[in-house]
Amino acid sequence: MAARQKASFMPLVEKLAEPGLAAGKQTLCTQARTKAAQSTCPIMHVMCVKPVTSGKCGMKIAVDVAPPESAISALFQLPFEAHAMRTFNCNRCEQLVFYENVRCERCEALLGYVPELGELSAFEDASDGRWRSLHPRANGALYRQCHNYAVENVCNWMIPADQPDTLCRSCQFTRTIPNLAAPDNRLYWYRLEVAKRRLLYTLTALGIKVASRHDDPQTGLEFEFLEENPDGGKVLTGHDNGLITLNIAEADDAYRERTRTAMHEPYRTLLGHFRHETGHYYFDRLVAGTPWLEPFRALFGDESVDYAEALETYYRDGAPADWTQSYVSAYATMHPWEDWAETWAHYLLIVDVLDTATSYGVALIPRDPGGPTLTDQTPVEDASFDNLMKRWFPLTYALNSLNRSLGMADGYPFTLAPLVIEKLRLVHKVIAAQPAGQAGAQPMSQAETAAALVPGADASLTATPNPTPDGSPEPAPAPTPDTTAVSTPAAPSAPAVDSTNVTES
Repeated sequence: MAARQKASFMPLVEKLAEPGLAAGKQTLCTQARTKAAQSTCPIMHVMCVKPVTSGKCGMKIAVDVAPPESAISALFQLPFEAHAMRTFNCNRCEQLVFYENVRCERCEALLGYVPELGELSAFEDASDGRWRSLHPRANGALYRQCHNYAVENVCNWMIPADQPDTLCRSCQFTRTIPNLAAPDNRLYWYRLEVAKRRLLYTLTALGIKVASRHDDPQTGLEFEFLEENPDGGKVLTGHDNGLITLNIAEADDAYRERTRTAMHEPYRTLLGHFRHETGHYYFDRLVAGTPWLEPFRALFGDESVDYAEALETYYRDGAPADWTQSYVSAYATMHPWEDWAETWAHYLLIVDVLDTATSYGVALIPRDPGGPTLTDQTPVEDASFDNLMKRWFPLTYALNSLNRSLGMADGYPFTLAPLVIEKLRLVHKVIAAQPAGQAGAQPMSQAETAAALVPGADASLTATPNPTPDGSPEPAPAPTPDTTAVSTPAAPSAPAVDSTNVTES
């Protein structure tokens, strides 16, 4: 990946430093302050904590400090300026806003996520359904709300006004939505879309460009959100050649918790399902038929062993008693594909949580001087996996301790054995080795890989959309409502799902 240029912070600090002041010392910030408190500090790029409305800031700053960066961006030296996850500021009033917000609580400006910028932007009405971005990097560009934002209220992404699509980049990945005539299904759909957008944000920040089936009909990624048939039809959450199916009942907190308890799982989340299933997808894209297959087998085992037999054995006998010595979860013991998917999901969890902590300027320094630390900046030049782990462990200690103080279960109920860490390291290497925006080798399905391990040709996920007669890109199709649970004759039926071809997760 191309090296990312550092922010222009150090020259500013040097100007503020006293002559001869050694590195590591502190000096007073002399940045002129003319805006109200809670504005964004132009030096540290975080919310200013000084209660001043004018004059000099006066806040003590370290001479050799750098502004908090996206942990993901720094870790992988991305060539673009990815914003740290889940902390943004309203471009109109500078109020702190969040990734899922649709309105600024202070000035009531419309908010929308602009994937081309990787930013949550404030907008002003430009008439005719168009909105002008107030983000300085947008240069006054015009956008439209995604249909699922303006009409369905389950999205907050924006579309460039000159594009023909009615659905945003994220919503184009959804092929089938729940039947909205059924009670609570709109809420479940909203929760699923929120989790999917967070996943897409992380994958993009990691430099992995994902394509929908509209972009790449053969190997693109798509999602079905299905409801179980009251007559007994079962929906299995799983992956099949780029199609990820999720049972919308997983968006019901009570159902998900009952399932977690029944399956003796320490953790079960919607976002975790998305992470896990994309692990299967990216095994086909990045590992199968590539030089990474042999290192994978050395750590995870032979993926050509019969999956159906392994599945039956797991549900009959359960995980080995000593599974924690080699696996991140009990389910990972079932088959090497599941081990990879669980490890992939765990890796995404780690980098996402670290990115969020970094965006809030979290700094953890254990009492043991020789122990690992989490600092509030990640040097761009340090892209090592070991550094990632050194930053991760102290954060988990604090997270679990805070949860216990709240009377809640551990926020991170996992133990990472040395072999598990090595598996995470391989995931890290596979991702870091991908050129920004590329998806690696032409994939083979897991069934094809098990039958014959033949290397595929390199191919990018990105494909040119089918042109319309006038030469403009063809708009992406709207998702199909799922009508299997509640009869709605006016709506088309959802495509049939063959559960025997869906990888259970």
